Amino acid sequence: MNTIPVTRRRLVVGLAAGALLAHSRSLRAQDLPKIVVSKDPTCGCCTSWVDHLRQAGFSADVIETPEINRVKVRLGVPQDLASCHTAEIGGYIIEGHVPADAIKRLLAEKPAGKGLAVAGMPMGSPGMEMEGMAPETYEVVLFGPTGQKTFARYEGARLL
Repeated sequence: MNTIPVTRRRLVVGLAAGALLAHSRSLRAQDLPKIVVSKDPTCGCCTSWVDHLRQAGFSADVIETPEINRVKVRLGVPQDLASCHTAEIGGYIIEGHVPADAIKRLLAEKPAGKGLAVAGMPMGSPGMEMEGMAPETYEVVLFGPTGQKTFARYEGARLL
């Protein structure tokens, strides 16, 4: 078996490459705009969804309000797409249990639309995971003045 001897130079280069990779990953997370989440003070699944976003590298501010429906009306969330929490990020609205990677894609692609929504509270979506319950298949919908269209499909947290 041939092994490459570890020299001081190889060690230093390897450590520097690892540090650079770690730094570039943290820069990408820092480049994400802050997400502001409005939720009912008693909603536990909303808190779990915010935890999901933070684990994905988002910085999140949470506004607790017992009048979450007024927030939805003010922002123009379609009634048929309403869920339990509403967020704002990068000029877009995020309604419901939208996976973090769908939000990152939205911010990268910047499609014409008002925002993304996951209607209702699908089992297994981020924040709605329950042990022993099978994840549901659901759509992430891009909505705006020209209507609604499927942006992505998921089963639980898995992109289909």
